[in-house]
Amino acid sequence: MEELYKLRSEIDRIDFELLKLLKTRMETALKIRKFKAEITDTSREAEVLNRVKASAQALSLLTPEFAEQIFSQIIEASKTLQAQGYRLIGFQGEHGAYSEVAARAYHSGLAYIPCREFADVFESVQQGYLDLGIVPVENSLGGSVTQVNELLIQYDLHVIAEIKNPIHHCLLALPGTDHRDIRVVFSHPQALTQCRNFLQRNHLEPRPYYDTAGAAQMLSTERPDTAAALASKLCAELYNLEIIKEGVEDHEANVTRFLVLDRQPQQEIGSKCSIIFCMSRETATQSGSLYGILKLFADAKINLTRIESMPNRNDPGNYYFFLDFEGNDTDETVKRVLEGVKNNTVLYKFLGCYKEVSSS
Repeated sequence: MEELYKLRSEIDRIDFELLKLLKTRMETALKIRKFKAEITDTSREAEVLNRVKASAQALSLLTPEFAEQIFSQIIEASKTLQAQGYRLIGFQGEHGAYSEVAARAYHSGLAYIPCREFADVFESVQQGYLDLGIVPVENSLGGSVTQVNELLIQYDLHVIAEIKNPIHHCLLALPGTDHRDIRVVFSHPQALTQCRNFLQRNHLEPRPYYDTAGAAQMLSTERPDTAAALASKLCAELYNLEIIKEGVEDHEANVTRFLVLDRQPQQEIGSKCSIIFCMSRETATQSGSLYGILKLFADAKINLTRIESMPNRNDPGNYYFFLDFEGNDTDETVKRVLEGVKNNTVLYKFLGCYKEVSSS
């Protein structure tokens, strides 16, 4: 009976992998839809079917007819999905990542597309593979996401919304796991740090993993004994895991601010603006140069909600400055202040005027 259980568990794992690959194929089909005029492409469909039939012929236990039947249904399902006209939003990480949780809170009617790196999100939006992107820009405990700030400088994308999403870590395990049997916990190093007290109290060994959602996915597929993962509640649904305990973070006030990116600026009037600027080295070394720019906002009674600096890698000793402020770019006072900033800097980028979207 033990061998039968192991074999059935292996089939369950393979079935999950098949479903995951099918989902990835559907996501890729949605990207392809952006670059072809017609959904139906009979020559391409014939090419795919001929290829899979030939591959099946070379494999034992599979027949060309079986392969053709399966892939014909997959192709039809892909075309049906493409015809629905989903807008695509990209996020960094595996399905179930906190960025996907934020994307779902932003809009429930989108197709959520995972990207390996933050740069892939920016590049895919700029090239038109994706309609939107969502990226974390700062966390209330961990501070700014430097890599995202660098990409905001590098790419010409517009911020069209922000969402502040509470981060609540869940201890996830395989269904039927007794919490007393758990010995090790996998997750992203930042999540492990944010749950340090909980792990120590329960004598659980932290094991770093590249991604919170990736840890949950690994747990579901590899099924290691005496192991659990720290990840989102969404991961429990996606990977058929059991929530042993919710809210295991050490600090309740754990909030990440996300920005939604588009190739085009927001058309609706917003209530917050974001800019980036860099002064010339000559200006930057003058006493009070930054104060002079900030004074433009103070004199206009414009409230700054974020001031942050980041070293300019191309000009050591000089800095980029990130400013968020309340107001909208159609206001004449705001226009005058921004013109003053532009006239006193060598680099100026208006990232966007947008509203905060509720995460509830």
